[in-house]
Order: sequence, then structure tokens, then C-alpha cells
Amino acid sequence: MEALLFNVDSGFLEGIVRGYKAGLLTQNQYNNLTQCETIEDFRTQLSATDYGNFLANEPLPISTSTISDKATQVLVDQFNYLRSNAVEPLSKFLEYMTYAYMIDNVILIITGTLHGRNTNELLQRCHPLGVFDTMPALCVATNVEELYHTVLVETPLAPYFRDSVTAADLDDLNIEIIRNTLYKAYLEDFDAFCRTLGGPTAEVMHRILSFEADRRAINITINSFGTQLSKEQRAKLFPTIGRLFPEGNNALARADDIDQVRQACEPIAEYRAFFDASGAGGGAGGARPNGTGHGGGSESTANLLGDLGDDLGGGAADLEDRFFVHEVHLNKLAFLQQFQYAVFYSYIKLKEQEIRSLTWIAECIAQNARDRIHDYIPTF
Repeated sequence: MEALLFNVDSGFLEGIVRGYKAGLLTQNQYNNLTQCETIEDFRTQLSATDYGNFLANEPLPISTSTISDKATQVLVDQFNYLRSNAVEPLSKFLEYMTYAYMIDNVILIITGTLHGRNTNELLQRCHPLGVFDTMPALCVATNVEELYHTVLVETPLAPYFRDSVTAADLDDLNIEIIRNTLYKAYLEDFDAFCRTLGGPTAEVMHRILSFEADRRAINITINSFGTQLSKEQRAKLFPTIGRLFPEGNNALARADDIDQVRQACEPIAEYRAFFDASGAGGGAGGARPNGTGHGGGSESTANLLGDLGDDLGGGAADLEDRFFVHEVHLNKLAFLQQFQYAVFYSYIKLKEQEIRSLTWIAECIAQNARDRIHDYIPTF
């Protein structure tokens, strides 16, 4: 039935987003970029892609942060075009997509307030997809108590804060716990909304959000080793969706080392490969969200991985890279089905991965690190 009526309201935008997807960089284009000797060559090669002359007005030398910011702006412009033409329920779906970026932005402002930083400067560092109309109101707060009540009243995240966080929780020690508590509530809420849509949207989005929930559970567990976070507190941070829920989450809550994390993931074949030293890692090296400055929802997940050295067999970086490779795989699968909204979510995630890879290649060129320039994760 959804196929019969889908095109009435959303067919045009689905065609647009599939056209955007066709403009993602191919493997040949990545190969051309890795052959560049200078950032100027890099800009010239990019001008032959769908990015066009987006760096044409930038003076040399172009920094990698400028490349990342300009590429992110291309993504933001595309998303805003989709959002401005969407109607319910697609408009609500796209709004849910922005909540992850809002969480990161609000946490950034809370952290800045705790340290007495200029919140107006922090606003400049916020991800543009997570900017909301009342965000400047957060800058009026002079202390954490005021900020908490402002967030409750003025932001779309109010239900997540109200149900999960108190003003007393807002301190340096709890800030990452708060971030993950909010993400837990967000993922569960987004999954519940997608289930109300039904059809292929619910099916595809549940698969993608389940992986995101499981990735967060694994990362939270690994990062909590050697910290004051109790096993009971750890368990409360795990989303109640995902393929690991509930048995795998219970095992992760009891885990004391990497081997026990591996055992908890053993029943899921795809997750088992993440911990296999011979598994297909893809090796994105530094091509991660925290390298772009705008990682959205994935940024905090990636940052949860501590400096574990070689304790993970392939190392923490390799595990993180394998997560990204699998995420790309799931998002590519979303485009195999029509008449569903998951393609909008998946395109944004694939585009973000492309921007991370571009930033990584540009950074390697700028630092003359040719031996690591191929450590990116291609999308297509």
C-alpha cells in the first residue's frame, strides 16, 4: 500500500536524493585524489566531481579544516533543500535526523559553560545540521543551572533531558555519561517513530539503528574499562534496541576485559568479524568523525574508544574502522529498496563518510604522509 501512495508526497524528493547518491565519489575518483602531489592538485581533481568549484574562492594554502567545512556545507545545503520541500511524515523523519547533531551541539555548549568559555565562540563550532532556532538562548545562560532549564524549555531535546538528566548531573565527570544517556533515549525514540511508519522504512531503519545501538554499547563497554563507571551505570547507558539486546547487552554489562566483549559479540557473525585480527578492516586510519570537526552522531561514538593500544588484536583504531565499513555497507543496502525514507538517512551518513575520507586524503597530502594516504573508507 505504501508503494501505491508514496510518490504522491515523497517521490520527487526520493528521486533527488538518489541523484545526490549518484554524485558520491567513485573508487576511480578516489584513486585520482590519492595521486595528487599538492592541495592545489587536490582542488583541481575535486572540481571535476559533483563538488564542482566549491573551493574556487579559497586562497592558497587551503587548510584541511577548510576543505572539511566547505564539503560539510555542501551536505548541509542538500539536506536543507530536502527538508524545505518535505511534508509529513518525511519532514518529521528528517527532523529526527537532526537530533543527533543537536545533542552534540548542546553537550558542546554545556562543556563550554562549565569551563567558562565564550558561548558565542562555541556556537561557531556547532554542527550546522544541529542548529535550531532557539540555540542563541543557550548563550544567555551564565551557569549550569540556568543552562539546564533553558535546554528543557527551548530545545527539541527537552523530552530526552527531562527523562534522563538533572541539573546536578551537569559536571565534567558526568558529561560523557549524559551524552550517551541522551543518545540512548534518542535512538530508542527514533526507532519507535520508524516503527510507526511501518513498511520498508521501519525494516531498513531498524537494521541501521540497531547497529548504531550495538556499536555504542560495545564502545561504552570498552571505554569504561579502568574507569570509575560501575557495571550497573554502564548497563543503564545501553540502548534497548539492537541485535545484542538483551542477552548481548547483559554480557557486555558484566564484561571486565576485551575477551569478554568479544565473547558477548560472538553470536552475531558480523560483529564477530570486528574482533577477528584477520577480518576485513578497511583501515580508515584517521578518516574518522573527529578528524572532520563535524561528526554528528557518530563523533561521540568514535571518541568513546579509548587508547587501548593493541589490546583489541587489530587495535582500537582497527575496530573503529570496521564499524565504519559495516555502517557504509548497511547504508548502501538501503538504496536497494524503493518507496521508503531510509535512503535519506543513509545518504547523509554516506556523504559524511565521504567527507571524512576527503579530509583524510587531504591531510596526508598536506603532511606528505604518502604511506597512509590509502587508509580511507570508500563509499562506492
